Amino acid sequence: MITQKIHVNDAGHGSSTGFPSLSIHVQLLEHRGMDTLFLRFPFTPELNSLVKRFESARWSQTHKAWYIPYSLQRKTEVEMLLRMKGIAFSFSDGRKEVVPDLPRDTIYKVETFSAWMRSRRYSESTVNTYTDAITIFLRFFISRSVEELTAADLVTFNNGYILARKLSASYQNQVVNAVKLFFRVVQNKNFNEELVHRPRREHKLPRVLSKEEVKSILSAPGNLKHRAMLSLIYSCGLRRSELLELQPRDIDPNRKILLVRQAKSKRDRMVPLSEKVIGMLREYYRAYRPLRWLFEGQNEGERYSEKSLENVLKQALRRCGIQKPVSLRWLRHSYATHLLESGTDLRYIQVLLGHKSSRTTEIYTHVSSNAIQNIKSPFDDLQL
Repeated sequence: MITQKIHVNDAGHGSSTGFPSLSIHVQLLEHRGMDTLFLRFPFTPELNSLVKRFESARWSQTHKAWYIPYSLQRKTEVEMLLRMKGIAFSFSDGRKEVVPDLPRDTIYKVETFSAWMRSRRYSESTVNTYTDAITIFLRFFISRSVEELTAADLVTFNNGYILARKLSASYQNQVVNAVKLFFRVVQNKNFNEELVHRPRREHKLPRVLSKEEVKSILSAPGNLKHRAMLSLIYSCGLRRSELLELQPRDIDPNRKILLVRQAKSKRDRMVPLSEKVIGMLREYYRAYRPLRWLFEGQNEGERYSEKSLENVLKQALRRCGIQKPVSLRWLRHSYATHLLESGTDLRYIQVLLGHKSSRTTEIYTHVSSNAIQNIKSPFDDLQL
């Protein structure tokens, strides 16, 4: 067993965390046949929210504690979050690493940066992501002032922090975006693009299900709410966040229209509703009578959580016996691909999906089976 004790820095001066002096015990234990990191701490809303930021976090009723599956990547993510929050942590062998607080003037600059993004109506998710990224970057160069940092230091950070910890290319891109924007806004300094190293862009095709597989998934849930949520994602090509932000007023059954408000890039769009989905939603509304959100959580007026929605899909996959690593995004990709295969013009699909650029929508032409299936393999001409 490996035990770490993680506690909040008691100093509290110049810290941007606002956490009380509490401790978290982290244990590497085998649980349900796999290695897991158990996080034990006296309950406070702040620490509870901190732990729940990990999408893989689960509550163990047996151990009365939160846990996450162990991997080097997840262990690094925990370390990154603790560093970003200014939390000191010690190990069982007595070694102690104290993460110093950022200087007050640096904290002020970070807060100014966050306020600027909110004033420009950046999404709260983007504000949090960029703020976290620039905080980690500045902690890496804790001994130097903000004014001294250059594009060359971003290269040093990529090699010494991101690549050394084998973090993802998408995270590296987020850091580059955050750092460039921070220095442009706060320091009025533009980094030389030739000196900013970005990872090579990955070109991955969207994963698509057959109509038969989609039917199996949507039919699997025994719960009406679960079935309605999954059906609406596929039938309207919704993103996860778009579904959870829906309100009852966004449904117009007479016009057979669903209004998606302020989605990605702050754009509204309308998508058609099928008769079958309208009938399902009417049945759902009579049963649940949602108030503020179309799909509410356990508490009245509370929005359904992203993690709970992911669990709904996982349960449906288990019930119908599909072994593929299906995510909610697969349903949106399948919607677009099935529309294309049925003859819908690509320009209409772009509008329905809310894509800013037609190039984003064109990727579905690479996964549509219609044209591919019509190609005759030269193998069929061989006389074997």
